[in-house]
Formats: sequence, C-alpha cells, structure tokens
Amino acid sequence: MYTPPSFVENDRNTLHDFMDQNSFATLISADELEPFASHLPLLIERDRGTQGVLTGHFARANPHWQTANGQRVLIIFHGPHTYISPGWVQSTTMVPTWNYVAVHAYGVLRTVDDPDHIKDILTRMVSRYESRREQPWSMDLADDGFIDKLTSAIVGFEVEIERIEGNWKLSQNHPTERREQIISGLLDTARADDAQIARLM
Repeated sequence: MYTPPSFVENDRNTLHDFMDQNSFATLISADELEPFASHLPLLIERDRGTQGVLTGHFARANPHWQTANGQRVLIIFHGPHTYISPGWVQSTTMVPTWNYVAVHAYGVLRTVDDPDHIKDILTRMVSRYESRREQPWSMDLADDGFIDKLTSAIVGFEVEIERIEGNWKLSQNHPTERREQIISGLLDTARADDAQIARLM
C-alpha cells in the first residue's frame, strides 16, 4: 500500500484495535488468471504468531477457499473515509482530496476442515458479535443437528499475519489552522463518516 511518511501508522495495538473494530474485511488472493476477492467478517487473535492471527470462514460453495489455500493473501480492513473540500479552508493552494483510514494485512492462508475446529471458529465469532446485544443469541439455541449441517457447509481458515500496514490519511501534511478548518467543515455536514474522520483528525 502506498503510504507517504506523514500517514504511516505502525503501533501494533492501534492496528489490532482498528482491525477488531472494522472486522468486515476484503480478502484478496490471485490464481493463474486473475485476482479473487471475498468480503468476510474476521477475528483477530492478537497473541498468536508474531503479529497476530486472523480467523474466518468461507461458504464451501465459494471457490475462493480452494484457490487461496496455501497462498499469500492480502486482507484489507476499511475504516471511515470522506471527501475533503478546499472550500472549507482559507487558502488558494489546496485542492480536493480524500481522507481515510485503512489497514492491510498479509500472510499465508491455511484452510481448516476439521468439524470441531470449525465449530470453535463459529462459536467465537458468534460470541464476539452477539456480546453487544442485551440478550445474546447462542449456538446452543439452534435446533439439534442444525449446527452440524451448517459446519459441513463452510470451510474455516487462518492467516498468520506476516506484515501489517496502516494508513491514517488525516491531513497531517497540512498546518494546524488548516486542519482545524477542515474539521469544522466536516462536522458541519452531519454525516457519520465525516464526523468519524473529524474525531480521528
């Protein structure tokens, strides 16, 4: 990922927090013909491997798991992003741009086909996302045999992270006064992404 020095984010905890908070990611691999992408929720296990391990699952009907197994993949975590207007600043030396936050993670994908391991992945994923609810749903509430049927229809995977890149493009290359004007302009729009970028700035 092209990241000018002003925008580089290297702090491991910051990157892991971002991946956890923006966990619906794009997983990209390439076969002999063309790139292949899948959009998937992922779990980050921070203390495994040297830089963490990402865990998820494909639908077995998705051919991506067959071509990606054993391959080095790119996983993109997308954060808030928005257009930045030069009309917000008192300057004639600024052009339109786009502010955003993104993390790229790289590693080799290994598929998981053991039913017990897949059930563990599903249990941890359900627990992670249901924990936000007042009355969390549990896989124990599913009909007998349903989870086994579900498990047979998916393929789990793990990616031990070899490298992480963080790009926090938040107008750091502009003077403080100009950044404050951009923040004010963003907050005036009342759009959710604009407000998130303003807070990050």
